[in-house]
Amino acid sequence: MAAVEYKWIALSNTTLGTLMATLDASIVIIAMPAIFRGIHLDPLAAGNITYLLWMVLGYLLVSAVMVVSLGRLGDIFGRVRMYNLGFLIFSLASLALSLDPFTGHAGALWLILLRVVQAIGGSMLTANSAAILTDAFPIEQRGMALGVNQIAALAGQFLGLLAGGLLAVVDWRAVFWVNVPIGIVGTLWSYRSLRDSGVRHRARIDWAGNVTFTLGVGLLLAAITHGIQPYRDHPTGWTSPIVVGGLALGVGLLIAFVVIESRIAEPMFRLGLFRIRAFAAGSLAALLVAVGRGGLQFMLIIWLQGVWLPSRGYAFDDTPLWAGIFLLPLTAGFLVAGPVSGYLSDRYGARWFATGGLVLVAGAFLGLLALPVDFAYPEFAALLLVSGIGQGLFSAPNTSAIMSSVPPEDRGAASGMRSTFQNSGTALSIGVFFSLMTAGLAHSLPSALSSGLQAHGVPADTATSVAHLPPVSTLFAAFLGSNPVHHLLAPTGVLNTLSAHDVAALTSTSFFPDVIAGPFHHGLTVVFVTAAALAAIAALASLARGPRRGVVGSGGGGGGVGPPEEDGPTPVDAATTQSRQPVGPSD
Repeated sequence: MAAVEYKWIALSNTTLGTLMATLDASIVIIAMPAIFRGIHLDPLAAGNITYLLWMVLGYLLVSAVMVVSLGRLGDIFGRVRMYNLGFLIFSLASLALSLDPFTGHAGALWLILLRVVQAIGGSMLTANSAAILTDAFPIEQRGMALGVNQIAALAGQFLGLLAGGLLAVVDWRAVFWVNVPIGIVGTLWSYRSLRDSGVRHRARIDWAGNVTFTLGVGLLLAAITHGIQPYRDHPTGWTSPIVVGGLALGVGLLIAFVVIESRIAEPMFRLGLFRIRAFAAGSLAALLVAVGRGGLQFMLIIWLQGVWLPSRGYAFDDTPLWAGIFLLPLTAGFLVAGPVSGYLSDRYGARWFATGGLVLVAGAFLGLLALPVDFAYPEFAALLLVSGIGQGLFSAPNTSAIMSSVPPEDRGAASGMRSTFQNSGTALSIGVFFSLMTAGLAHSLPSALSSGLQAHGVPADTATSVAHLPPVSTLFAAFLGSNPVHHLLAPTGVLNTLSAHDVAALTSTSFFPDVIAGPFHHGLTVVFVTAAALAAIAALASLARGPRRGVVGSGGGGGGVGPPEEDGPTPVDAATTQSRQPVGPSD
């Protein structure tokens, strides 16, 4: 197969795999109500919120933890070999998820465990796809190829919201069925068409590094997950001994990991890559943007489902689907700007495109901050479009600069490290922004909700008790498309004692948005200021990547020498590269 033909096959297949893996990270968010109804489990009941959190975060956590190890294994055993195996695992896990034979707690555990397996397959896809493309494409086309692949990854996160809403209307199992035929075709196609064309480097598996990193990151993200749940009389669990202990132990293990990686001959995590300015600056910027983007995604969903859509008469049950539809301008911005930015960055460099994109993202956050809670949609859609364009402008050149700056034999590890920063940022954002929003609501929501309930006949003691329940429960109710007021009052039985007029008023689509609008806007202010600050810091990091310099190596594909790339390796890195004994392509 000619190199020219192969590179387009590699781009098509890896884009399909990346899109499928990232789409599945978000597809269950909107489909969650249908999934829990299908397994006959109330996720908002006492003790069941953990199932809800791990259904979403389990996939993200495993993706964040596994991609570095799997990318490094791709360097050792072959990137295509690991990628192909990932396609197969992902497809089989999707089939098993759709065939969940249980209901209740057992059904939820089945889904959570199989989502973990699915995430391992997805991590194999995302950890190695960028390295495969870097091997396949010459330098002068690498930004375009990685841009298409990266934009597919970002678009998948938001298209999953729409797909989840559409498929859940048909059947909750369809959320997982949809991956099966795509996975089968993609697996057969990848095994038949892809080949390892990059440098492979024989090395021992770094077991000490793998174990300390996996446990350290896993404990940190698990502790953050539990930190957004209520603890005793506190709205969040950051004072819980389990959370504090998990954070401390996780940090300790990561410190041990850094010590191990600095002393071992063949480390999993190439700390030396951080001496490459383009790699270090691009990775930091990617982490900060991922935190901000994850917060944006979840806060916009709650904003639309809990406030804006109900206030316009949309039934709470219908809000998950419509939220996905109204967020489409964000995805459109990705799809338009990403490939164009990748193509142009191949000619003019990544620095200004990536930095300019982040300035747009920060501006969009400030624009959202200026909107009233009951906004006019054209202004909201325009800001979403600007944010999507900014993220598209940033992501494609940044990925290309990161991957092109490292030695060829380290591309799998670099791709895994890049994916880890991105996935960890998304998981971290949920803990950060949910905590910020919960803290904001806990300050002002109880008094507003109590007054509103009492105005419609709810006894003062009941209204006060309900109003002081942890705000995270109210957020999750809106997040799942449930009527938050009905969810709060139903267990008390007070709805059976009120007049039909008061019950209708309390459970209408307008009561909850009216009550929460003020407190919610206070929480949004904190969230969007934080997100704008993160985007601004990321822009400074992107700017610090430096001017264009010499070429690291052209990689596979055309094999020609293209335009200069972003920062190449330091002399120390180059010497290290020359001293290794790589193994040529074999598969």
